[in-house]
Order: sequence, then structure tokens, then C-alpha cells
Amino acid sequence: MTILGKSIKYLSLLIWSFIILFPLTILFFGSFMSFEEFSISQGLRIPNSFLYLDNYTEAIREGNLVTSFLVTFTIMLISIILSVFIGSMVAYVYQRFDFKLKKTLLFGYFLVSAVPMVVTQVGTFNIMTSLHLYNTIWAPILLYVGADVTMIYLYLQNMEQIPVELDQAAMMDGASYFKIFRHIIFPMLTPATTTVILLKMLSIYNDFYIPYLYMPTSKLPTISTGIYRFVGPYQTNWPLICAFILLSMIPMLVIYLLLQKYIDKGLSQGSVKY
Repeated sequence: MTILGKSIKYLSLLIWSFIILFPLTILFFGSFMSFEEFSISQGLRIPNSFLYLDNYTEAIREGNLVTSFLVTFTIMLISIILSVFIGSMVAYVYQRFDFKLKKTLLFGYFLVSAVPMVVTQVGTFNIMTSLHLYNTIWAPILLYVGADVTMIYLYLQNMEQIPVELDQAAMMDGASYFKIFRHIIFPMLTPATTTVILLKMLSIYNDFYIPYLYMPTSKLPTISTGIYRFVGPYQTNWPLICAFILLSMIPMLVIYLLLQKYIDKGLSQGSVKY
């Protein structure tokens, strides 16, 4: 590679790193500033003291951070368990069985995913209201449970690597389809399942639209709606928001760093053929 090529490569990496790290730097600096100090600097300079922790204590107390964590993780846990169960079984049926309208139904998943979510919210909202799920945690759970196209695609790609001969051998031993799936197929889908769990967790954890729309006055706030407590019609407490965001990042950052290696493995599993 020429000197010009190397210069362009490292310059692009430097610019991209700046774009990613600059907002995080503002969050970090702003979380140690008082409201007056942040109003003057907008978080663009080093705070007067990194020992100013009032924003963190206030974020935990006023933002109901512990309650928000518990509610968010409860929604995530139930949604992910049901999503993995439904998504993996849907992929199992599509990959292992032939039936009429198979391609049509599979195309329907991709077609629905192309429709913006906002377009369908009027009908979805009416359904949630008629089911008396509005303003409860069950409304977002039901909406998150849907087996999305990414999930089905990952499971289909990984399931192609599992030899059909394993199914046939189990059938000869008298195993049912459900037993084959539970004892043979699903355990071998661990990389895909781990990837689906991580992607689903990040999606649910960062989502603001659905909890805010379907749980607007609930006393059980999520992490995303908990931040909104510090936003006022005339004044927004940005230092508190910075502290709240940094605290809320810690659990998902730890989980992501511990399990991140499984993402690449799950996404690339379908690229190798037997």
C-alpha cells in the first residue's frame, strides 16, 4: 500500500473515531458539571472537578434508576425468551419442512419488515387498548416478541449447517419432531441464539418509542423513559441526563463485552458449508 493509501486509511479511522467518541466525551465531562457550569460550557471543556458527584446521586434517586433497571430487564427477559422460542421454531419449520405457500409466507416476513413501524401504530394501538394491555409492561413485551426477519435469517443460515442425517437418525430411534428440535437442533444453534439475544437486548434496552407510547403514565418506567423525567417544557437538566445515560450504559456494556465474540461467530456461521 502506498503512503497516500495508508494516510487516507488512518485519516478515515481517525475521523470515524472522533465522530464516535466526541458525544461520549461530552457525556462524561457534562456528568461532572453543575447546571450552571454546563450552561456555560455545553460540556465542551474539562469540568472544574471530577469529584462533583451530585448528578449521579440525583440520577439514581430522582430518575428511579434501580426501578428502571428492574422493569427494563423484566421486559427484556420475557421478550427474549419468547422471541428465541418462537423464532427458532419458525426457522426450524421453514428449513426442514416443505409445504404449500412456504415461499409466499417467508416473503411475507420480508415484506412486512419493509413497512415502517409508525404506519401500523394506529391499528396496533387500538389492538393493545382493546386487550386492556395499554399502560402495562405486557404491551411492549407483546410487541417485542415478534419473530423479526433478522432472527429468522440467522436461524435459517445456522440451521443449514446441521446435517439432515441427524434428524433422520433420531427419527429412526423413535424421536418426535419436537424432541429432535429440543435435543438436537436447538443446542446446535447456540451461536445464533447468543447473537439473537444480544441484538434483541440492545434493541429493547435502547428503545424509547414503544415504552413511551404504550406506558406513558405507568409508575414502572424503563431506562429510556426514565431519562425523559429530566426533560422539562422550559428547562432541561442536561448534566443529570449525562449522568443517567452513563450509568444506564454500564450493564449493557459489560454484557456486550463479555459476549461480543459470539456475535461474529453467529453472523458468520452460515458462510461455511459442509
